Amino acid sequence: MAPRIRIGLIPPSTNTTVEPDFRMAAPANVTIHTHRMYSGPEFSPENTDAMNSGVEQAARYLAMAKVDVIVYACTGGSFYKGRGYDEELIQLIERTAGVPAVATAHAAARALESLGVKNISVATPYPEWINEQLGTYYRQAGFNVLNVDGEPEASAAGPRDMCDQSSETVLEFAATACRPDAEALFCSCTGWRSMEVVEELERRVERPVVTANQATIWAAFRRLGVTDVNPGYGSLMDSLALAVV
Repeated sequence: MAPRIRIGLIPPSTNTTVEPDFRMAAPANVTIHTHRMYSGPEFSPENTDAMNSGVEQAARYLAMAKVDVIVYACTGGSFYKGRGYDEELIQLIERTAGVPAVATAHAAARALESLGVKNISVATPYPEWINEQLGTYYRQAGFNVLNVDGEPEASAAGPRDMCDQSSETVLEFAATACRPDAEALFCSCTGWRSMEVVEELERRVERPVVTANQATIWAAFRRLGVTDVNPGYGSLMDSLALAVV
C-alpha cells in the first residue's frame, strides 16, 4: 500500500465544512489532521485578530504529528489585512513547523492565475465590510474584480450558522453572481458549502469556478504531488492530473 501523506489543517473553530471537503477530495492514502483556532460567533476584525493569535500554537502542535504540509484554512483570515499578510501567515507556519504551508486567500489567487483569467465575479456569505476587504485583496493580486456579492441569509447568520446553509442555496445564489463579462467565478469562504456543487455551478455559468476549499485543496495537493484525486469537484481539481509539481 502507498505510504500515508498527512495534511495538517488549521480551520476556525466555527468551521464544519472544510474538513469534510478535504476528505471528499482526498485519495485513501491522504489523511487530514486538524488543530482548530478559536473564533468568535461574529465576523469582526477583533475576532479575527484573536483567532489568528492561535496560528503559531496550532502549527507547533501539528508539527508533532509529522504532517507533510500545513493548511491555514480561512479565506477572510488570510485576506483581511491586505496582500502580504497572507504570506506572513505562510512564513510563520513554515518557520514554526518546518514544513510547507498553504493559506486559502493566497491559494485562490494562485488558482485563478493558473486559469489565465483577469476579470472575475465573486460570491460570498460575508457582510459588506468583509466583501470590501476581499475586493481590495484580489485587486492587489492583479485581478479585475467586477463584483463581490454576499448571500443575504448567510451574511446575516454569522460564521458558525452559515455552515448550515444548504449547498443548493449556495448554488442558486452563486450562479446569479457571475457577470456576463467575468472570465471566472470565485466562491469565497472555507465555511460555505460551494465545493459540493462546483461542477453544476460550472455548467450553469459556462466558465471556470474556483471555490475557497477547492483552491486550498488544489494548492496543498500540488505541494505534495498528489494527482489521484476523487472526481466531481470542478475543472481546477481535474487539472491536478496534468499539473507539473
